Amino acid sequence: MCEIYARQDPRRYQPVTRKLRLNGQSTSIRLEQAFWDILDRIAQEEGCSTPSFLSTLQSEVLELDGEPVNFTSLLRCACLVQLEMQGSGARRMRDAARQVVGIPPASRGAGLPGAMEIPAS
Repeated sequence: MCEIYARQDPRRYQPVTRKLRLNGQSTSIRLEQAFWDILDRIAQEEGCSTPSFLSTLQSEVLELDGEPVNFTSLLRCACLVQLEMQGSGARRMRDAARQVVGIPPASRGAGLPGAMEIPAS
């Protein structure tokens, strides 16, 4: 049941500490490599360095909600938001493909009895 998770490359969950300067302050952040990979990708997509992206994120969070209780938890959740957005994008792409071939888009209840399911390829 958990084999897909158990067989992942151990380097993905290896903790990595990076020393960064965020908004002029030197700090170190310890996250699993998989989270750093996602944050690096987000920063690249935003056209900036990872420290610059994290500084912007920190500034915006401070402005909106004040000091976060745990900045590394915020970063992990930011990674989850990124993955969720990618998943919803994939769903929209599958729904568009269904429309092209004349199949109605999947409902939120896909997987329930009577729901049509098209395997992802």
